[in-house]
Parts: sequence; structure tokens; C-alpha cells
Amino acid sequence: MEDLVVHEAAVTLYLNGNELVTMVCSPTHLQELCLGFLYAEGMISTASEVSSFVSHDKDGLAWVETVHQIQPAAGFLKRHIASCCGRGRASFYFVNDAGIEPVKSELRISAGDVTRLLAQTEQRGELFTATGGAHGAALSDGSAVLAFFEDVGRHNTLDKLAGWCLMNKVTGSDKMLLFSGRVSSEILVKTARLGVPLIVSRSAPTDLALELAKQLNVTVVGFARNQRMNVYTHGYRVI
Repeated sequence: MEDLVVHEAAVTLYLNGNELVTMVCSPTHLQELCLGFLYAEGMISTASEVSSFVSHDKDGLAWVETVHQIQPAAGFLKRHIASCCGRGRASFYFVNDAGIEPVKSELRISAGDVTRLLAQTEQRGELFTATGGAHGAALSDGSAVLAFFEDVGRHNTLDKLAGWCLMNKVTGSDKMLLFSGRVSSEILVKTARLGVPLIVSRSAPTDLALELAKQLNVTVVGFARNQRMNVYTHGYRVI
């Protein structure tokens, strides 16, 4: 029996003609990935700021042109971003550095709905089922899964979701994220930047992620498996 191996590739993003970053990823949904990455790095805030997107998938190249010229932040370095835990900045951005406001949301959801939606998300994980080598992330409104992406890099799945939200003008304040990987500080910051008040993961959070979650008013649920879950921060949202 032949074993299927997950595909991993390097994609270099050019912003307004200048090489910005090389990301190691599952090379699908590249427009969502690139726009979501730019959003996560604070370089764009809406899809209307992008005038064009072109990609050459076979060559691993993507070009984004914006309506107005963008100057990357001083701390941003052109660098290679690995699929496991990539970063686009030279140093960790704390809340003040990222300029992210605490999330404002009236979202409430039952533990039963969390379990149901997580099961639906796992059923969509075709790449993981086939290879065992991919992470998955979904956006839900509490009733249904609205969007789902897989990638070899856990942070890439959230960037793809962010790009999808920009392209479809979807806001995050009344949504939740369902996630397969570890909730690190970077994942938490990406969640808060989207304005999403709740992230649910099958895996564990880090202590720094929980510290940020408390400051940014994000509910973190971890180890959500087999009808059980740990609610770490702002537990009033899970009823």
C-alpha cells in the first residue's frame, strides 16, 4: 500500500514589486494566504486596498499590488518563514507593539455546540485524513462552519481564514475559530487581530498566549476532545 505524503512548498511573496517574504506552506488558496498574511502583519486592513493579485503556482511566486504604497514596519525583516512556527517580524510583538484593541463581542455558545462544530470541522480535514500531515482551522458563526482551510503550517491556516474574511467582507466579532494546533502567542494575536472572541483547539495553549488572551478579551478553549474541554480565559462565553 502506497503512503500519501503531504506536499510542502516555498512561496515567495512580492509586495508592490519588492520581495517581502518566503513562506513554506501547502500551496493552495494562495490569494487568501497572501492577503491574510498582509492583514496579520498590519499592512492592509481591507481587500479594497489591494489592486491586483497574481500567482505562478508552479514557480512558487505571488505578487500583490496595493492601491497605495506600503512601507513595512521597521521591525519587519524580509526572511524565510518555516511552516512550523514562522514569523515575519524580528521580535515578538506584544499588545502595544501590535496595536490591537481588546476584542468586543457579545458571543455566547454552549459547550454542546462547541463539540458539535469541532466534530464537523474534523470531518472536513481531507488533507489530514489522507496524509496525517496537515493542520486545519475553521470559522463558525456558532451554528455552522463558514470556512475551512488546511495547511502544513498551523499559522498559515489562520492567514488563509483572514484572507477569506477580507475577500468576503466577513467580520469576526460574532464568530469563533476551531483549530487543530497549539495555541501559541502568535496564534492568539492573529485571532485577536481578526476580532474573533473565541478560539477552540484540540491541543494546548501556551502560558504567554493565555496572558495575551486575558488582556485582549479572547476566550481560549484547549484540549477539546471526546466531549471534554478546558476553558482557560474569559469562560463566560461558553455556557
